[in-house]
Amino acid sequence: MAFTFALMRAKNMLAMKVLFIAGIMLWSVSCAAQQFNFTNEGQRVIEEPAQVDVTVPERFAWHAEATYIYQYKPEFSATYGGLNSLRSKSEEQSTLTATLYAGLRLWKGAAVFVNAEAAGGNNLSGSMGMAGASNGDGMRVTGASPSGYIARAYLRQTFALRNTWARRNGTLNMVEQYSSPNRLAGYEPKNYLRLYAGKLALNDMFDNNTYTSAPRRYFMNRALMNNGAWDFAADIRGYTYAFVAELCLGPMNYKAAMAAIPELPNGMTLNTHPAKGYALNGEISRQVKIGGKAGSIRLLGYLNNTPSGYYNTAIKSAQLTGYTPNVFTGTANSYKYGFGLNYEQNLSEVLGLFARVGWNNGETAAWSFSDIDQTISLGLNANGAKWQRVGDNCGIAFVANGLSSTHSNYLALGGRDITIGDGALNYAPEMIAELFYSLKLSKSKSMWLSGDYQYCLNPAYNADRGPVHIISARLHVAL
Repeated sequence: MAFTFALMRAKNMLAMKVLFIAGIMLWSVSCAAQQFNFTNEGQRVIEEPAQVDVTVPERFAWHAEATYIYQYKPEFSATYGGLNSLRSKSEEQSTLTATLYAGLRLWKGAAVFVNAEAAGGNNLSGSMGMAGASNGDGMRVTGASPSGYIARAYLRQTFALRNTWARRNGTLNMVEQYSSPNRLAGYEPKNYLRLYAGKLALNDMFDNNTYTSAPRRYFMNRALMNNGAWDFAADIRGYTYAFVAELCLGPMNYKAAMAAIPELPNGMTLNTHPAKGYALNGEISRQVKIGGKAGSIRLLGYLNNTPSGYYNTAIKSAQLTGYTPNVFTGTANSYKYGFGLNYEQNLSEVLGLFARVGWNNGETAAWSFSDIDQTISLGLNANGAKWQRVGDNCGIAFVANGLSSTHSNYLALGGRDITIGDGALNYAPEMIAELFYSLKLSKSKSMWLSGDYQYCLNPAYNADRGPVHIISARLHVAL
């Protein structure tokens, strides 16, 4: 019933209106321009003709998953602390998230996806005190009692490209897709223009990495889930209203998006007036091969226009008034911009490598995601095929986060950001190492039990605090 009530809430009416208007527009364009045909098998060129009848294009599909995470942090050394500090006393917390995915194929090339979600529990220290928060899935949690809401509700329209040319020349232009969350089984074009409109998660579309973008299955730290220097637009649960365009041409992929920002820092309500703030994102990616092994490299850029003030202005104001600096009292919008480089490489049938580098201007506060100005991460992810455990996964990763000099000066004077601020600062880069093993409990069921260990040196960039040890257990079920 909580999902039904969430769907009926007034704050989601705008998303429904956007979906309806976008649907009418895309349907009109599709009728005139769409070449792609899901049902006329005589026009298809399939990579494996013998498998044509294996995957029947789905009209409707649903999937579900749930994740429970328990975390324990023993007491650690801390000379002092503030409102946004990681608590130095021993602590244990847990979170539970559950998502129901539904997809419906509409007219030619179009589908709509709606996800109902529930989340509850508590993160360690309320998600405060580490720039790289230890529970990436915990960003969905806003209260101890589980609450239901609509996570995603968006329309997707695909226009096939080069399809006529491919049929005439016998070139393979189709790829088989199997049913999974927010994906319908069937045949999709390799080369396409794809449009998305509605409520979605930008990190579903951008900065993807096969080996480290799923905190429900792989690495849990938020700075490994996505590029920490990318302040991606989202409400407190990680979702936003957005329009995304994607162009795929062979090994090249191009994406661009305009999205809504929350009205308040890390807030629940999204601002739907572009004049009051917006987020622009772009990404170029290319599939590569090294030694015959597949890989991908992605370059991400973003520009956020938010009501955040500038760190320098907040510092100068504090020096004049004697008050603690506050960057969130700006009277006019400011800009935050940055880039990220994302690389993944398959090393063997068992082992994969990943790395990320990120930077932003560090002059204005983060508004949605994490208080990180520079980041670099590196890791390995392996499946259990070598020891006859194909469904298992394990990995090890390292991440280093840093701040601009202006940002660190602001924190040293007692300033606070959305997740950090100890009241003072003895600056040092935040260093995190993570190790996990995910055990598939049954060959016939999609259920995994994971153990995870994180070591954090200089939490929230403070050499006067830590190191911190975090031990986690995770149960993930998928249907």
